[in-house]
Amino acid sequence: MVYLEEMKIAKYFIVGAIAALTDISLFYIFTRLLGYNYLIVAFFSFTIATFVNYILSIMYVFKSEIKFSKKKEISLIYIISGIALLINQISLYILIDLITVEMTLSKIIATIITFFWNYFIRKNYIFKESAI
Repeated sequence: MVYLEEMKIAKYFIVGAIAALTDISLFYIFTRLLGYNYLIVAFFSFTIATFVNYILSIMYVFKSEIKFSKKKEISLIYIISGIALLINQISLYILIDLITVEMTLSKIIATIITFFWNYFIRKNYIFKESAI
C-alpha cells in the first residue's frame, strides 16, 4: 500500500511538473517577453495549467468518476483550483511586490506551494477511493 502511494505521488509530481512547466512558460512569455501584467497573466496561465493537470491526472494518476460524476468532478477541480489560484496570486503579490523576489522565481515558489495544496485535496477528497 505504501508503494502504491509513493507511485501515485511520483506520477502526480510528473503530471504537476508538466502543468507547472505550462504555467511558468506561459507566465514568462506573457510577462517578460510581451510585457503583460503579472497578476492577469497568472490567472490565465494557471487556468490553462489546471486543465492540463486535470487531463493528465485522470489519465495517469487518479481514477475518474469514483466519487463524483464527471461534470461534478470537473466543477470541483476548478473550485479547488480557484482556491489554489488565490493562494498563487497572494504568494506572487507577497513575493514580488512586498519582498521583491524576481518575478519568475516568485512564480516557481508559488507553483510549489500550490502543488501540495492541489495534490492533498485531489487525493483526499475529489479522487478519494473508498477503503475496502
